[in-house]
Amino acid sequence: MQIDFHHAVTYVVARLADFSHDEAHIIAYSAQYVDDATNDGYIEFDTGALYSRIASAHKMLDYKNFNDLANHHAWIPFHFLPGNNGLPAGQGNDLGFIQRIICKPNSYIARDMVADCIRRKDDRNALHRLGITMHVYADTWAHQGFVGVEDEINRASQLCSRHTGLTSASMGDSIKNYFSDLFDHAKGELVAGTLPLGHGAVLSYPDRPYLSWTYTNGAGEVVNRDNPKDFLAAADHMCIALKSFKAGDPSLSAIGLTADDKDKIDKLIRETVNEDGDIRHATWLTAIRKAHFSFGGNDLNYVPKGLNSWKHAALGTTAIEDTGNENFKYHPNFLDSDWKKFHDALQMHRLFVVQELLPKYGICAA
Repeated sequence: MQIDFHHAVTYVVARLADFSHDEAHIIAYSAQYVDDATNDGYIEFDTGALYSRIASAHKMLDYKNFNDLANHHAWIPFHFLPGNNGLPAGQGNDLGFIQRIICKPNSYIARDMVADCIRRKDDRNALHRLGITMHVYADTWAHQGFVGVEDEINRASQLCSRHTGLTSASMGDSIKNYFSDLFDHAKGELVAGTLPLGHGAVLSYPDRPYLSWTYTNGAGEVVNRDNPKDFLAAADHMCIALKSFKAGDPSLSAIGLTADDKDKIDKLIRETVNEDGDIRHATWLTAIRKAHFSFGGNDLNYVPKGLNSWKHAALGTTAIEDTGNENFKYHPNFLDSDWKKFHDALQMHRLFVVQELLPKYGICAA
């Protein structure tokens, strides 16, 4: 999924789950920042204090950049949560490792991940961790069928797509789609043949909300994907999770989206047809500003790096990438900054997934 879903749709669903604008902003910013937190290592301050952070993403959308893609340490806990073949804890021990770590939508593992986040709802960075959890949870729908390690299962061929919800103004896109598919198929074959990691072989197809598409996976099976249906299901289950968080209910017994809200989200997903996630994101922000949803209108923005970003507020830097040689001026409010709370939550999430959650299912991951 891309910024239109991880940021804008997460915000919308959080508001529909009765979070305030400020709370929903933190949840949605954190959900999207999982894809933008690409720096790791120590932060050094002028006082001699240090802070250690981890990266939750690499430049995953640059499918030619194998140097970054090859380092998939962040993929399993943050983007390709193992699904244990859809089985509950205590089952699946007779299956192979790869079969058990294939991502599955709304798996038992995914729901246990959400439940643990709810149990920690009183933590000082609980909303930041909730946003991270919503990112991973939503990705179980988008990244289903793939694994966060290099393996043959990720190889894909016969990649073909079609848009859904085309209007008369956008019908011209379908004429070009055949030729686009030919190019994407060749590009996907190149990536799959060189490095079968994650969903690189099917490019950004799993992340575009409006797209329906097919491919043949590494096992020779034809897979049909309906992103609008999957993304709407993700939004509905996120609403259940967010309402359950508000209620402190780790059993996830809340009711999801209303029929009216579901229809509005579905319509925007299907009719916002553009390959550029930032352009789709702008469409959602306009809808939010113009009170398209029942919670009223609000101005919402997202600045990942640079001026007015969480990182700028915490460290005073406007740089997009760190060199590793910075010496930042320490401010007492750093300890309570959203940027630090987010990075603390990243580490808490990864520690829980790798050392508690996956071992509960008999899965060992780095």
